[in-house]
Amino acid sequence: MTSRSPKPTSLDAQTAQVKTLQQKNTRLQKQKSVADEQQAVAERYKRSQDRFRTVFENSPLGQKIIGSDLCIRQANQALAGMLGLKSPAKVVGRKIMDFAHPDFVQDWEKLQQRLWDHKEPSFVLETCLVRHDKSSFWCRVTSVLFPDDEGELGYTTLEDITERKKLELANQQLYDTQETILQLAAHDLKSPIHNIEMIMTLLRRHAGILSIDSATARQDVQELIVLVEQACGKANALLRDVMFLGQLEATRSVKHRTNLGSFLDKRMAVFRLSALEKGIQLRLELPKTLLHANIHADKFGRILDNLLSNALNFTPAGGKIRVGLRKVKGRIRLVVHDTGLGIPEALQPHVFDKFTSASRPGLYGDTTTGLGLFITKQIVEMHQGKIWLESKENEGTTFFIDL
Repeated sequence: MTSRSPKPTSLDAQTAQVKTLQQKNTRLQKQKSVADEQQAVAERYKRSQDRFRTVFENSPLGQKIIGSDLCIRQANQALAGMLGLKSPAKVVGRKIMDFAHPDFVQDWEKLQQRLWDHKEPSFVLETCLVRHDKSSFWCRVTSVLFPDDEGELGYTTLEDITERKKLELANQQLYDTQETILQLAAHDLKSPIHNIEMIMTLLRRHAGILSIDSATARQDVQELIVLVEQACGKANALLRDVMFLGQLEATRSVKHRTNLGSFLDKRMAVFRLSALEKGIQLRLELPKTLLHANIHADKFGRILDNLLSNALNFTPAGGKIRVGLRKVKGRIRLVVHDTGLGIPEALQPHVFDKFTSASRPGLYGDTTTGLGLFITKQIVEMHQGKIWLESKENEGTTFFIDL
């Protein structure tokens, strides 16, 4: 006889049906969970879009989104108003080049290159745009690159800075006028001061003075002549500083690779004589390895001249002045240290000011013009360096220069 499988009982059928229903229910629950998550993501995205749209549309600053072709994809009302248009619809679809001032088109070309070609995450520029009525205005542009379904786009903010630019221009014109007057005055004063010096030289040997009967009176006249000569010397020093400063700010000279150790050694020659006369020890400390830097020799030499002149003026006999050169964290550092009077703490923040209030007479009757350290700082910055000092009264002063 052929055996047959037993027919499932009604209980087995019910169990299979329950299991099928459970599996179906599990699938439905998973589908619902996925749908709920998708709905939650969609709602979060919608809320995010609503927040972005609210900030974008209501921002007091001009806002726009541009493509790599500099075509405006989206704009707010503030931007439309800046450009003299009634609504953002008049802006969208146009290229920013349509509003660029002819003299500043290259600004947007540069932005295009920096963001999309060089892939920089952000770029900032100040440029000039032209309104619908052909009037122009200055704006500060900040553009940030971000990914989008259509490719990388630029989210750009524009701030009207016309008033600030007007103020900057007015200040620059005032500064230029003052500098021009100062330079002309300095130049024109050189001749009369030179004439006074010549007259004083002649007076020293003039028969009328030499024939004065009273030795005391004759000595008094000679002392007055000395005072006039000293005043002329101070005036000449001031004129030299003013003329040098004008030349420094008007030109940016070519720099040359220079052996700094050899340069410093030669530049210090004249100061060694002065230090010897005053009983001050002056030494140069150089590293074993030669250090080179790109400098303008004449201008950079003025840095050492000013710092050593100050050190000699404020260091008493028996004191020490040290000029050191070394490399610190990949940068070349020049150090000028003295054991002189030091600079009062209250004056230290002002030593680099133009015509500084920190100017003081030296130990040997020398006075400064108030421009020396200001000029020094300008030259250091011209060489992409920085300068600072440390000082304690009655202990000395150290100037540091990093190149």
